[in-house]
This record gives sequence, structure tokens and C-alpha cells, in this order.
Amino acid sequence: MRMSTKGPKYSFGLLLDSPPRRTKTRAKLHSTTTSSASSSLLSSTPAARHSRMQESGWADRSGNADTATTTSGGGRARGGGGGGGGCGDAPTVVMPGFSSWAPLVPLPASRFPTLFSTTDDADAGDDDEEVEARSVVVALAEGRGIARGEVGLASIDLRCPELVLCQFPDSQPYVKAITKLQVLRPLEVVMPHTACNPNASKMFTLLRDYFPEAHVTTVLRKYFNEERGMDAVRRLCVPHMATVLMDVQGKYYCLASLAALLQYVEFIQGVVLAPASVRVSFCGSERTAMIDGTTAANLELLRNSHDPRSSHSLFGVLNYTRTRGGARRLRANIHEPLVDEETLRGRLDCVDELMQEDNFYRVQAAISQFLDVDHLLSMLIQIPKTETLRTAESKINYAIHLKHVLELVSPLQRALSPCKTPLLTAYQSSLLDCRFPAILGKLRTVLTDDLPFRKGNLLSARTRRCHVVRPGLNGFLDLARRILSEAVGDIEGTIKQLSEIHNLPMSMSYSAVRGFYIQTSAHSLQPEQRLPEVFIKVSKRGNLLSYTTMDLMRLNCRSQEAVEEIYLMSNVVLSKLFAEIREDIVCLYKLADAVSMVDMLLAFAHRTTLTKSVRPEFSDTLALKGARHPILERVLGWPLVPNDVFLSDASNFLIVTGPNNSGKSTLLRQVALCQVMAQIGCFVPADFACVRIADQIFTRIGVDDDIQPLSSTFTIEMREVNYIVRTATDRSLVIIDELGRGTGVHEALGICHSVCECLLQRKTFTIFATHHLELSHLSTLYPNVSNSHFRGGVAQSAAAAAALGRPS
Repeated sequence: MRMSTKGPKYSFGLLLDSPPRRTKTRAKLHSTTTSSASSSLLSSTPAARHSRMQESGWADRSGNADTATTTSGGGRARGGGGGGGGCGDAPTVVMPGFSSWAPLVPLPASRFPTLFSTTDDADAGDDDEEVEARSVVVALAEGRGIARGEVGLASIDLRCPELVLCQFPDSQPYVKAITKLQVLRPLEVVMPHTACNPNASKMFTLLRDYFPEAHVTTVLRKYFNEERGMDAVRRLCVPHMATVLMDVQGKYYCLASLAALLQYVEFIQGVVLAPASVRVSFCGSERTAMIDGTTAANLELLRNSHDPRSSHSLFGVLNYTRTRGGARRLRANIHEPLVDEETLRGRLDCVDELMQEDNFYRVQAAISQFLDVDHLLSMLIQIPKTETLRTAESKINYAIHLKHVLELVSPLQRALSPCKTPLLTAYQSSLLDCRFPAILGKLRTVLTDDLPFRKGNLLSARTRRCHVVRPGLNGFLDLARRILSEAVGDIEGTIKQLSEIHNLPMSMSYSAVRGFYIQTSAHSLQPEQRLPEVFIKVSKRGNLLSYTTMDLMRLNCRSQEAVEEIYLMSNVVLSKLFAEIREDIVCLYKLADAVSMVDMLLAFAHRTTLTKSVRPEFSDTLALKGARHPILERVLGWPLVPNDVFLSDASNFLIVTGPNNSGKSTLLRQVALCQVMAQIGCFVPADFACVRIADQIFTRIGVDDDIQPLSSTFTIEMREVNYIVRTATDRSLVIIDELGRGTGVHEALGICHSVCECLLQRKTFTIFATHHLELSHLSTLYPNVSNSHFRGGVAQSAAAAAALGRPS
């Protein structure tokens, strides 16, 4: 299981280059470390990794790098015996305390996304691609024996300071677990080594099939320890959020997964989480509607199925967010819509209020200036085991960013103060917390006034970082600054002297690689004239000559040494400052929540003002009048033919017939998309919308073969329908399009008839599109069946299909 080696370069805890703004390349996991105790075990070659493991005492002392050995793990095992052995597809990672190890396959040297960025503008901008950057590590444990079907999961987003714990009953093929992982989109999955023996578990097999880009790593089962997981929750959880202790009490599998996850992240990333600073949340499976991965792909909830880079998806249509936190929240809500009617009504009230012109522009102006607060919090909760120059540099940058964010709290509070809805009022009240000015006061005591937030050129950015800490707080720091100032002055004097001696117009320039160097216009030289020999490393770019001298290089070394001393001494001051701020970190969590939620609601209001949409109502019926396909409406750019749909307990089954290209599939997707929009608190593109809150949304759309598992169209159809029939409840919404196209006409008709009768008995809200006109006779047998027939519309449907990039 390998991932692309393209993308941002990472070293241990350090982002070497800022993430590209427009790329689908995934961030990499596994970092290299600079300390001897945390030397990289994941170098570019197995031999190098084995050598480092031996040096650090973590490898088999026999030096046999080709023999896989395992030891029986400790910790409490549930419901079955443990196996052993390594697996070629999922290397067993040996962590401190192991006396033996399994061979590791070659991996990219830096797969771990990092929290400590050396870029000044790491958080600037809020493009959608950041939402796609994967930085989630997941540990997964499944029950065995009599406990088979119980799944526990712990995850951490390395860019967000939150540990998410889940435990729920599931059955093969583990649809709930796979759906949860599709929401998280993990870059790394950690599992017990007993799940990856020659007879790999079903979960391990599914991970390889559904997440080919994610790397599955196995560790010894003794690291999946419930008691260590519970101790970690008590130690790390923010005191004001400690109610989660009651939620996870007795949840063996998620706690065991948490213990393994923290050990693994500490071992690979080389950082530890600060005590009493992490938000720990427990998520069951009953708080949100379940949308499996196949349904999400069929409905194009998060990405266009034909062009992943296209914005023609529900997420692309609704994503008018201004912050990365808002975009992340929107994405999570689309994949996991809410089922609580009261919460949805509260969101819709907020959207109603934010649609007022004064409120909209006032709140949007305040929100637009925020950075990724979650990313800043991650810097606070993680403590690197080894302080390096780059971690020091990144802390300086983040101190500036944190000060900038806290200065925006008061403007946001004032922008929300006229709002009357309970949710916005609650957020406005949370921003009045006295801890915000207290933290800002601590920052202002240490940081220099009037620091520019946006970076300029490299030299001005370096100068800003060197003077971020106030003078007078550290005598050695002030001395290093004077040395730097003298070195830069000597460089300027040297260049001026050289200009006078050689009678050449020279200017001083700076780059991160060369330091200070000299530039001269090529036109200032005579055609036959050459630069004196004192100038070395001459290069020409365009009309500019760049060069340096030995004296200038020596001054550059002195300047760089002074800069490094300044960074390291500034790091000492800022580390103490962050330790003080960490005591009041709970208010920063509230700020992150407020910013992301208000940003998402603003996006809903923005989208509603651009289209003709209506506030949905909630009842026991599904009634859409004049509804339109939200993605198609944006793609085409002209008015669509609206459709009406009505489903109730007395008429819960709608059979749709009609010729090809008449719009049947569009209607089916349209209803499901409107359902999702209503259940995330967004207005619906219709003249009237009333929906019944669904606990699950299922679709059976598409007839493509699956080459990898060698499954035919018919096999895939039967597998998906079997899952729907077994899982759907009387509160579900089922969308089925052209079932039975993978087999003969008579067999297909029989299958369709059986599936229809099964869903009719469960009172499931179902829309069933078919070419089998015989199914329309079901209305004579079942009074809760209604029929709809589509006529023609070939030209419009062909245009719609072309606009979406599909064959007509």
C-alpha cells in the first residue's frame, strides 16, 4: 500500500515547504527525526532503517533484517485468541520496548504531516484544497470470537487538536466502520499485528480495497491496552471537557485503540501531547445519519465522480466558506448529516438571520480575516521531544499568527452582537470570555508591538522573526540581535566599498539559500568587459548578474549564526509563554468551534442568496414542490424544469418509469441531495420543501464492473441491494436506479419485484426508477405504491449530461 511521493516535503515535526495551494497530492506520513533517540526508522531504504534501529536499541540485536519475529502482546484481549506473524503488505512497526522486529517495506522518508511549519504564511488563505490535505492517523481494533462485530476506533488529525473516539456494533462487511473511515480519510491506519497474519482479517482486507492510498501499519497487540487508554484520556483531556470520561467508561475497543495510537504517534512523530490540553470527544453512531461510501460517490457529495478536481459536487456548490475550519466542518456535515430536529431548526434560524444584508456583510468581514484556529491549537498541545532550529522558527511564526487571531475576537463578537437567534447569541457570549484578553495580554507582554502579519520578502520575514520578542526580556537575545545588526551593517558596507572600488552599480539581495549576495545589471558592463576575479559564484538570470565574494560569504556565516542564536533563544521565551497559555486553552477551543460554525452558516446564507431556495420544514412526509438538482443548476446556468415529489406513510413507494434521457436519474439524485441539504441546516432549491429526517440514505446507482475484486455488474448490484435490504429501516430513504441491468430481462424483473416487496413491508421511503413497466402494476396490489412516468426530454437531458461530463 503506497502513496504518491509528490507533495510537500516534511521532516520531523517540520514543514520544509508550504503545502501547495492547488494540488490533489496527499500529504505524507512518517517523518525523520534529528535526535539520536528518535532517529528515523522509515528511511528511504530498509537497510538504513535497520541500522538506525540497531543504533537506538529498537531492532533485533542479531542484526537479521530479513527474519520476521513477533512476541505475544500483553493487555487484555477480548473474545478470541491472538495470532502472530508479520505481513508483507502491512509492516509491524517496532516501538520502544520491543525485543524483536518485523521487516519494514521501503516507505517515503517523510509521510507524517507536521504541525511545525517554517513558512510565514502557512495558515494564510482558505482555499478548498487544504480541506483535501489528509493528516489523520487512525488506530482500529475489532472484536474477535464472541465479541466479533464490535469495532473501536481512535483518530487524531495532526493539524487539529482533537482526539476522536468511536465504538459501535458492526457486522461484516463492516459498512459502518468503512463509512466512518471514509469520513476521516486516514493517511495511516494502525491495527494489531494479529489482524495481518497469513489469514488476514476481513477488516484488513477491506482497508486494502477501500483505501488503497492509506498505509496500513500493524503493531504488537500489547499496545492496544484499555487501561493505558483510559489513563491517557484522564491525563490529556481539558478539565472543562472531562464529561467524556463518562462516555468512554467501559468502551474497551476505542480505549485500546487510543493507547496504541498515542504510542505510535509519539514514536513516529517524536512529539508528546501536553497534559490537560486536548479535546477528547466520543462519537457514537446514533447522532448522525449514515451515508455509506457508495452512496456518497453516487450522489457526488464531496467530489465529482468523473473529474475529482471539479467543483461540481454538493461540497463544491455549498462551499462559500472563508476559513479552513469552516470548510472542514462543512465537509464533515455533508458526509454525516444531523438527525436532531431541534439542532437543525436552530441552524436554519441562523441562516435566516444571516441572510439579512447588514448581518451578512458585517459577520463575513469579521470571519474572513481568521486563520485556521485548529492548526494553531495543534501547535500548543504538541511538545517536540527535541527542539530544533526549525521548530523554533515555526513557533515564532505561530506566535505571530495566534496574536493576530486573538485580536480578531473582539471584532467578531461585535459583529455577532446584533444577532438574536439562540445559537449565534451563544457564540457571541462565548467570545466575551475574559480569558481571551488575558491570553492576548500575555502575548503582548512578550511580543513586539505592530508586528506585520503578512510576510513580505524573505529578508523582511527573517527580520520580523528575529525581532518578534520584545527587547529587554533576555540579555543574550539582545546581544545576538546586536551581532546580527553589525553583521548586516558590515555586509552593506562591504558591498558599498566594492561598488566604489570597481566602479560598478551594485545592489544587495538576499535568498534563503545564498544569504546576502550582490546583483548588477548586465548592461552596466561593456560588451567585452568581465567581472573582476574577486567575484565568485557568478550566475546570470535575465538581465541580472548575481555573485559574491569570500569576505561576503564569511559575513554571511556570521549573520546566519546570529540568526540561529536568536531563534533558539526566542524559542525558550516562547515555550514558557505557550505553557502559560495552555492553562486557558479551553477558550481557544470555543473560539475554533464558533469560527467554523459561523463560517459554515454564512456559506449557507451566501448560497441561498444566489439561488431560489426555500427553508425546509420537518414532518413525517417528504414533499418537494418545484425542486431542482442543486449541482446541475449551477453547472448549466439556465433554469431547470422543476419536479414535484411526495412520499408519506400512506404512499411511501414511488415507481418512476420513462425512456432513456428523460430525467429519471436526475430526479433520484435530486431528491437525495435535497434531503442531505435539509439535514445539514441548509435551504433547499425548491418552491416548497418538507422532509422527514432520515436515519440512513441508500442509493443503488451505476452499472460499472469492478476490475480489482473481479466482480461483475450483477455481483456488485446484488451486493449493494443485499446491504440495503438488510440495513434499511422505516426511517430510511432508499434510491434505486435501474436494478437488474446486469442480468437477463426475466431474472431482473423477478429480482426487482422481490426487492420492492421487501421494502414495501418495511415502510421505507423508496424511489425506484425502472424500465420494467410491469412493476407499475404493484400499485394495484399495494395501496402505498404510486407511479410517475417521464416523457421525452432527450435534448435537455443530453445537454445536462454533457455539462456534467457524462455520456448522454
